[in-house]
Amino acid sequence: MVSQNFTIVLPVSYAGLIEYRGMNTRISLLPMIIALTFLLSIYGSAQLAPPNDLGVRLGHIHLTVKDVEAQKQFWTSAMGGTLVTNGPLSMIQFPGIYIMLRQGDVSGPPAGSIVDHFGFVLKDLPAARARWKAANIKYDVGDTNPNQGYVYAPDGIRVEVFGDPSLPGAISMDHIHMFPMEADIPAIQAWYAKVLGGLPGKRQRVARPGLIDCDYFHRFNLSFSSSNMKLAATKGRSLDHLGFDVKNLDEFAKKLEAQGIRLDSPPRQIPNSKTKVAFLTDPWGTYIELTENLAPTES
Repeated sequence: MVSQNFTIVLPVSYAGLIEYRGMNTRISLLPMIIALTFLLSIYGSAQLAPPNDLGVRLGHIHLTVKDVEAQKQFWTSAMGGTLVTNGPLSMIQFPGIYIMLRQGDVSGPPAGSIVDHFGFVLKDLPAARARWKAANIKYDVGDTNPNQGYVYAPDGIRVEVFGDPSLPGAISMDHIHMFPMEADIPAIQAWYAKVLGGLPGKRQRVARPGLIDCDYFHRFNLSFSSSNMKLAATKGRSLDHLGFDVKNLDEFAKKLEAQGIRLDSPPRQIPNSKTKVAFLTDPWGTYIELTENLAPTES
């Protein structure tokens, strides 16, 4: 038992710093060490990360777009993802995340909603920028840190990128960035920790110096920066919802309901597949899909 304030800073390649603070708190580094041992296996197989103690892991980002084929071209040719299928589901696979696409009309891009953008880390960012320039893909370079910036997918979808030459693979998922009101940050961080098993902490900013509150899901994170106003819900935007994969969806849904969390739709089986899905909305407007068996059997 620690009897005074403490700060533990754990250096993690490719993600800056993880910082944990507390008082009179018992903490074990073993789960962090175990999680780090899975890092190379994720890059090698491009699978999702191992589940946390609640059986939850980051699963997918679901985009509603005007032109599915144009989006596929961007996420495979420009970003280096791999098109995979799981029964009737078609997905673009990256280490740690799947991008799923659906054709439809939207009320606006992610910016302006509670989930503003998401980010990837690249092994060779200069080469990626040269590739984007040759393909007339819009990108920009960070004002403070030239090793950070954004690249723009069709439909106004802004993707943060930063470079790390020590990355084992060419690209990896890094974070999803939410913008609640400042007073709501402790509550949203606590909600994702309690409901989905995220590990509360702080991460180092990439665009400029400083730390950002976040919840870790393995080495990926949900980041929370403050907005000066309440932003729109995600449902109906081009980033329609976030996906988390769980071990046993039926049991997990029962646990949520026991906590008083109402599902927007109960678990159901996707026809001609082994995948189950359910939906809920967090208190700040992020539409969430829960899946079971999202990843293809062979990736």
